[in-house]
Amino acid sequence: MHIADIVKLQGSTFSFEFFPPKSDTMAADLFQNISELAPLKPSFVSVTYGAGGSTREMTHELVVKLRTTTPLDPIPHLTCVCHSRAEIEGILERYAAAGISNIMALRGDVPRGLPEGESAWKDFRYAADLVKCIREFNVGRAHPDRRGFGVGVAGYPEGHAETPNRLLELDRLKAKIDAGADFIVTQLFFDNRDFYDFRSRCELAGIRVPIIAGVMPITSLAGMQRMADLALGSRFPAPLIRAINRTGGDADAVKRVGVHWATEQCRDLLDHGVAGVHFYTLNRSTATREIYATLGVRDSQDLRGV
Repeated sequence: MHIADIVKLQGSTFSFEFFPPKSDTMAADLFQNISELAPLKPSFVSVTYGAGGSTREMTHELVVKLRTTTPLDPIPHLTCVCHSRAEIEGILERYAAAGISNIMALRGDVPRGLPEGESAWKDFRYAADLVKCIREFNVGRAHPDRRGFGVGVAGYPEGHAETPNRLLELDRLKAKIDAGADFIVTQLFFDNRDFYDFRSRCELAGIRVPIIAGVMPITSLAGMQRMADLALGSRFPAPLIRAINRTGGDADAVKRVGVHWATEQCRDLLDHGVAGVHFYTLNRSTATREIYATLGVRDSQDLRGV
């Protein structure tokens, strides 16, 4: 089922993101965590795609395994950087054959160590170009769902580091929607006011698709630092920093503060009619399960009518 249809049916969704494991040990850990998350009945789960397609096969294998061996509905990320149209169409053929219903269409990051003289840009420059390609594929190819793939794209409540002009940034998001995207999943944020402002600006720009909010609980000081180091950055509100400072660096206390903050984000988002909450799980289950429990939610079906 397309994500836009699920949002209409449920009102609000809960979903999770995973990344492909790089070793047998990591794979075993991931599927142990998946077994703990599956009873929460997420509306969907997404699977990331490495820079320049560096995890292409691992992403495909994880998506198909989730589709065939678990009750979860996987959505693969697909990036267009370093990819030709023929390569993208080949990937879409494989996902259509596997019964995948939705794709997250992203521009993606240029991989490190690109050979000198080799361009990262082949047949696509922007995510909007990839969205258009997927829509054309839907028209020209057979798919188990006669409407083809639903298409999601990324949104940036705190802004995109490569586009400091916020008006231009929204123009580019609108271009993705006009090309055929039918839902948005945002980058993580820690101040819900950033999300509400982003959602309002989207509405003013004529963007009417569901906007799903990305949430990542802080579970360690090292993880918080990695978020700050990301190319996209993260804005930590002063009250959150103050609460983290009060822990004195105690690992358990940092995690409690981070999970509590994310839980309050989720409660407030649900109270303000968010289309969905997408948890960046880092392939772990504990924080997400704690958030569900504190919200009083047994599984994602409990969100109907919230």
